[in-house]
Amino acid sequence: MFGFLKEPVVVTAEINVNLVALTVVGLISRLWGLCYPRAVVFDEVYYGQFVSLYMKRIFFVDDSGPPFGHMLLALGGYLGGFDGNFLWNRIGAEYTTNVPVWSLRLLPALAGALCVPLAYQILIELHFSHCAALGAALLILLENSLITQSRFMLLESVLIFFILLSVLSYLKFYNLQRHSSFSGSWWFWLLLTGVACSCAVGVKYMGLFTYMLLLAIAGLHFWHMIGDQNLSNVSLLCHFLARGLALLIIPMVMYLSFFYVHLALLYRSGPHDQIMTSAFQASLEGGLARITQGQPLEVAYGSQITLRNVLGKPMQCWLHSHTNTYPIRYENGRGSSHQQQVTCYPFKDVNNWWIVKDPGMQQLVVSNPPRPVRHGHIVQLVHGITTRYLNTHDVAAPLSPHSQEVSCYIDYNISMPAQNLWRVEIVNRESDTDVWKTILSEVRFVHVNTSAVLKAIVFPFQLSGASLPEWGYRQLEVVGEKLSKGYHQSMVWNVEEHRYGKSQEQKEREVELHSPTQMDISKNLSFMAKFTELQWKILTLKNEDTEHKYSSSALDWITMDTNIAYWLHPTSGAQIHLLGNVVTWASANAAALVYTCLSLWYLIRRRRKIYDIPEDAWQLWVSAGGVCAGGWAVNYLPFFLMEKTLFLYHYLPALTFQILLIPIVLQHLGDHLCRSVLLKSMFSALIVAWLSSVYFVYCTFSPVTYGQPALSVTELKDLRWKDSWNILIRKQ
Repeated sequence: MFGFLKEPVVVTAEINVNLVALTVVGLISRLWGLCYPRAVVFDEVYYGQFVSLYMKRIFFVDDSGPPFGHMLLALGGYLGGFDGNFLWNRIGAEYTTNVPVWSLRLLPALAGALCVPLAYQILIELHFSHCAALGAALLILLENSLITQSRFMLLESVLIFFILLSVLSYLKFYNLQRHSSFSGSWWFWLLLTGVACSCAVGVKYMGLFTYMLLLAIAGLHFWHMIGDQNLSNVSLLCHFLARGLALLIIPMVMYLSFFYVHLALLYRSGPHDQIMTSAFQASLEGGLARITQGQPLEVAYGSQITLRNVLGKPMQCWLHSHTNTYPIRYENGRGSSHQQQVTCYPFKDVNNWWIVKDPGMQQLVVSNPPRPVRHGHIVQLVHGITTRYLNTHDVAAPLSPHSQEVSCYIDYNISMPAQNLWRVEIVNRESDTDVWKTILSEVRFVHVNTSAVLKAIVFPFQLSGASLPEWGYRQLEVVGEKLSKGYHQSMVWNVEEHRYGKSQEQKEREVELHSPTQMDISKNLSFMAKFTELQWKILTLKNEDTEHKYSSSALDWITMDTNIAYWLHPTSGAQIHLLGNVVTWASANAAALVYTCLSLWYLIRRRRKIYDIPEDAWQLWVSAGGVCAGGWAVNYLPFFLMEKTLFLYHYLPALTFQILLIPIVLQHLGDHLCRSVLLKSMFSALIVAWLSSVYFVYCTFSPVTYGQPALSVTELKDLRWKDSWNILIRKQ
């Protein structure tokens, strides 16, 4: 029974020494001296703020992309025991002892190091020689810009890692297609492709470019499968469903999961949540939730409410009034109604309170039982402190003369009767009988007499979005806008604070307006509601782009006419720059040019039925170009269409694909153009000389890649190979 124990258990394994060696040297190049400098380096000042907020569980919005990359950086901080207490206010600030610098920089460095063996494996899976694969890995290893970007708390190395992993996974899956369809390894690599693509997109939206490329390649491969008569319809359907699951469904689910974890971690209120809706803010611990906890859910006649404009940008504001009136005449000579001013005020104030009144009754308190206000009901809005009614009429607004003035009505005994009836329209209603709800309902107020809609002028790009003059205390303008001019979020309001009014007497009511509410009704949003709102904010919230000292255009990247100074030692000449290996960048450009020209030449010749290379070599050339040249194009060309501040590091994903193209072109030239032994020997000697020059440039610029050793003024001047490079030299 136990006869198998008589023989020793033997496990055999194949070890690719090249792969192991490349991994080791990759780790050494990225991890060596990782804690140096122990100071904030360039965009660490940006990402570090988010890491601190994660440590403190404080909600934030970053318009640069999804949260997965930020969470990976925060994971490093968590593993290092970071408490989040550091002021990320300037580049070069020395880290305090509580900041685990090595741990925070570890994950980007590991990602950058693993890009070296990934490059090797991609060339192998593209069916190129081990020499070509080794060359690709060495070029990635010795690329100064990739080293610099991976040694700090930045996201580009993480993005490139997931991009290369997704490409490698798909190539392995595709190569298993003919012989091992639906095997365990086939499923593993297919599923890993989808996971890696979703991670790339989750780090930065730039990952979408490679994801779209792989979807196109997968679609093309499946199109070829449809023409394979050996595959049955059932088999084709199974292949289609497998690809749909792995390349579409799983990335979508994972993308949602990034936000789920993000929102689960950041449950506390902070400064960034002010741009979110009241419902979102109320779901966070502290902040608005402390104010709104216990409010009545349904707005009723007699309710005391504050109305927040839904748009929330450039700043949040609440419907507001005060005792001051519009001037009889404006500066331009136009007249006004001289009624009580109504504005949108960006701060919480007792003058933001309004009472919802039934036009058919005089009482300003909630009846028992309360009578809820529903969609389509007519109401009057009474200002809580001054008891005047919200009103609009055919008088031009102060800053927007094509819109109606909104005021609180004062009876001057002249021929201007009150027009203070408003119809409540719930924009996000599920039915026409919906009840107006606190925080949850988004409503428009349509003026009964003129059909004008209550609107706050809060657009940063409109001339009419300017604040009111001194007489209006620089508050934002509120107008009545005709419905015919279209719908906009600035016309929509929601009830933020709410209580049921109990005091009919004005003095008692003023005391009541300052008192907290007592009822307890939960208003938690679902995850999908939070995700939808947060995703929309990320896509639409754009910080004002300003010219940066080190910003550049996409054209500058090709020839590396720009650099970025990441860090400068406060006393010595030690400094760190984002600068690439000049030989590698020039070679990458040459490889792309040669590939393009040769491809056009082959296509024209093949059209004439002239086949310069064998069919299998042609297919290899096309497939490798689709991945590498296509990867460079999709990660580079879109930047010409972007209206944002660009930096040299945006080019690094495209550069990585372009570097992979170099050994592909070199092997092709050696195999098919160097026909004689002499030419092959000369070509090999040139490659050795060229690789030596790559290593020489790497060593030359390593002091500004690693920040040490410190260089003298003369040595720094010698590194300025281009006049456009900004090498920092201290004045003596």
